[in-house]
Amino acid sequence: MIKQILEDRPTKLFLGFMAFFVANALVAEAIGMKLFSLEGLLGMKPVNFSLFGQSGLAFTLTCGVILWPFEFVITDIINEYYGPKAVRRISITAVILISYAFLMYFIAIALPPAQVWLASSHEQGVQNIQTSFQAIFGQNMRIIVGSIAAFLISQGVDVFVFQKIKRATGDKHLWLRATGSTLVSQLVDSYVVLFIAFSGLFSWQLIFAVGIMNYLYKFVTALALTPAIYFIEKRIEQYVGHDKAKQMKAAAMGDRTLFENIPTAG
Repeated sequence: MIKQILEDRPTKLFLGFMAFFVANALVAEAIGMKLFSLEGLLGMKPVNFSLFGQSGLAFTLTCGVILWPFEFVITDIINEYYGPKAVRRISITAVILISYAFLMYFIAIALPPAQVWLASSHEQGVQNIQTSFQAIFGQNMRIIVGSIAAFLISQGVDVFVFQKIKRATGDKHLWLRATGSTLVSQLVDSYVVLFIAFSGLFSWQLIFAVGIMNYLYKFVTALALTPAIYFIEKRIEQYVGHDKAKQMKAAAMGDRTLFENIPTAG
């Protein structure tokens, strides 16, 4: 059985996508506590936008946004070749493992620090590494819940929009369904996490303003990553063969008639 799995290229491809998807999500959550200045990265001055009565807005982003766009690219690829059920499976798997990771973070924080660890860190200029460790890994529970909820909801929206566009356009215009579904789902993702994490703490004007700033970055990133969809599609066809790739797409759409009439390559 395991030999058949390891020799089946579509299966190996799915396992690879799933591993990257989950690992990418875990890393994004782990580094998400750090904020960075996009303008500083580009050598620019803060843009100082004013929105909804909020002034001095700049592109201050969580480091997690560096990785999350790749999640939506992989989501669209899996949706294209394996279908919505496969996307739901990897999304739920990612959420379970992210939750497990946060549980382990909190257990690690609660463990009493060894004096040798504290002393060694102090010699390196870290006054209290236990406090630093807790500050980095001990995220606020509302942020954790908001992030996980936004991830699940936006994944569902991405799948829904992708499939709607695909049924309307058929096998054409991959860029439209991939980029269109990502733009809609990223908008949902931006506001779900903000409302869950900061509702009652920040004014709705500030939440909407910050959401727009975050979405502008995601919008541009989604457009910039559109060519990556075609690059990955081409590599998949090279890996599994043109006929097999077409068969996979037909099966993902639930078109069993087409699926049965296409010969298996290799």
